[in-house]
Formats: sequence, C-alpha cells, structure tokens
Amino acid sequence: MWREIQGSNDWHDLIKPLNPILREEIIRYGELVGACYKAFDLNPSSKRFLNCKYGKTNMFQEVGMASSGYEITKYIYAAPGINMPTQQDDAGRSRWIGYVAVSTDDESKRIGRRDILVSFRGTATSTEWLANLMSSLAPARFDPTNQQPDVKVEAGFLSLYTSDDSTCKFSQGSCREQLLKEVTRLINQYKGEELSVTLAGHSMGSSLAILFGYDLTELGLNRIYPSSEIPVTVYSFGGPRVGNSNFKDRCNDLGLKVLRVVNTCDPITKLPGVIMNEGMRVIGGRYELPWSDSCYAHVGVELSLDFFKLENPKCVHDLETYIRLLKYCSMIENVVKSEDPWYEKAKEMVARNKMIHVWPWQDAARQVGDLVQSLGF
Repeated sequence: MWREIQGSNDWHDLIKPLNPILREEIIRYGELVGACYKAFDLNPSSKRFLNCKYGKTNMFQEVGMASSGYEITKYIYAAPGINMPTQQDDAGRSRWIGYVAVSTDDESKRIGRRDILVSFRGTATSTEWLANLMSSLAPARFDPTNQQPDVKVEAGFLSLYTSDDSTCKFSQGSCREQLLKEVTRLINQYKGEELSVTLAGHSMGSSLAILFGYDLTELGLNRIYPSSEIPVTVYSFGGPRVGNSNFKDRCNDLGLKVLRVVNTCDPITKLPGVIMNEGMRVIGGRYELPWSDSCYAHVGVELSLDFFKLENPKCVHDLETYIRLLKYCSMIENVVKSEDPWYEKAKEMVARNKMIHVWPWQDAARQVGDLVQSLGF
C-alpha cells in the first residue's frame, strides 16, 4: 500500500485515526530531516562553519543513522539572495541546506519502490531569517512556456530557491538548478524501476520542499511516459504557508501530495498570512473577495499534533519534539482508555508537572519519553 501511504488518495481514512504504517513513515522521514541538523556545523571557529560537517559517504554513519537505507548522492546549497551585512557575514552566500539521496537495493525491496529523497533543514542563518520575513508575494514563473503570473509564492522563499552564489566552491547554480539536475539524473538512472520522489523538510525547509515539488511537477519532469507519472510527495514538519490560493489550486491540479505535520500551538505554521489567509477569501462561503489572490493558503492535508498542547514557544517548533510526540503519544493513544488506570495516572502527572508548559525547551521531548516509561511501556 505504499502509494496510499504516499498520498495517492490524499491520505483518506489514514489520518484519523493515524494509520500505524503512515505513522512509521512520517517518523522515518522526520528523522532523515533531523540528520540535516545533526550534520550542520554551527561552530564559528570551524572551517566548515554553516556547512555540513561530514562527507556524503559517511554522513549517515556520523549522525547515528548508518542503517537509514539511503545513500546520499548530492549535497544541496542555497543562497538567500539578500545583500545585507550581518554578524555572521553570510549575506548572499550559499550554505548547505540539505541533501539528495536514493534508497538502497535492500531498502527499495522493503518499501516496494526506489525512493528518491530530498531532505531540507530549517532556518539557521540570519539572512535565512530575513528571507522568512519577506512576506510579499511574487510570481513563481517556473515554466517558461506557461508562466501563470497569478500563481504566487512568498518572495523570501523564492529568493532562497532561485538565487545563485557564483563564489560558492561546493556547488554550481542555484538551489533550484542543483535539485532539478540531480533529481532528473536519478529519475533517468532508475527509469525502469518503480519510483517515488519524496521531499521532506522542517520549517523553512518544508517551504523549499513544496516549491521544488511544485517546480518538478509543473515542468512535467516526473512524467516518464505520457500516461505514467512518478508520485511526488512532500512531508512538511512545522511548515509555514508558501503561496497564495492560486498556488494551492495549481499544486492540487498537478497532483502534488503534501502532508503537513503541525503542532496546533506552533506559531510558524500560522505564517505568513496571519490575517490575509485562506479564511479571508470569501464572505459567507459564497462571495470571493477582490483581494483573494493576495491571501496565503496552506497546501495539502494537515496532521495535527495536539496531545499536550505545547505552548512553550521555545519547544513548540522543535523537530525532535515533533518526532518524539509521534513516537510516544502513539503508544499512549493505542493503549490508554478512559476506564484504564493508566489514564488516571497520566492525568495525575499532567496536573502535577503542568507538563511541557514549564519545562526547558531542551528537555521537552525527553520528558514526553519519560512519561511513557513511567506508564510502564
């Protein structure tokens, strides 16, 4: 059922309740995104500052994921395209943003197809934060033969995706050019096999994943034969809105599947378009307003995480917290019933500790695991 897990039916009947196979896949892709954070060098004194600490061949092993089932084929770099001096002196320069990988032979047998994966980290540099705050909309115009000026995306994400840094010694071309070239190469290499393209990212990285997914399908590069398409799926963790309502509609028309994993208390998932969003398009569900094209809209299907209502702003957006909630809360919801004594024990602990509301952010995810262990799992 891998096609259903990848969203062929828009995850119908797989979200509520959350299908256990889908849950495992979400966790798996979340951990593959987490590898980007573990490998990203934030030490200012390092020669690899703001780049990957490891080489492609041993990166998974160095971050404790030697059995990931994927082999990295290319590192991806992105330049914000913002010329503004910062303390990090990273303005306009390309930085390591993620990687392209392909499933090994053994993993491909296990999951039922050859999976081409692109994984993106979230915001880390000051200029990337500035790009996130550029909330104006700009036409994407990815297909030169069908530019569709009404399809618009956030200008900062577009800049990060399309800007080129000619001084970068690790890559040539923009993030977009690198991705299109490498993924097209892999599609051609494995053309005779059952294929899928999976794009996964956290925060800003999920925006790049959606942009690339739209770009790939708009150009038709996932069409091997006139009647055969490679499914393209995005797993978005704590991702913001990317484009306007026309962008959402176009993604749907192209068959791009997006599963948005969100914590309902995560403020990043409410941006951009806190006011001008999908809820402002119509009056009474009938009359479309004249500014509807300027309203941001989320793409895809939402999977909401709201088990403990994480309201501490320092942990609600943390990827590790997302993953651990998916891992441990699944145990609780599968076993705990209202008449079960474990349920009363859980309620007691919530009341006594006030849960994550008062915990330091770095301990939040660990405390979720501790709760599960205390319940006897």
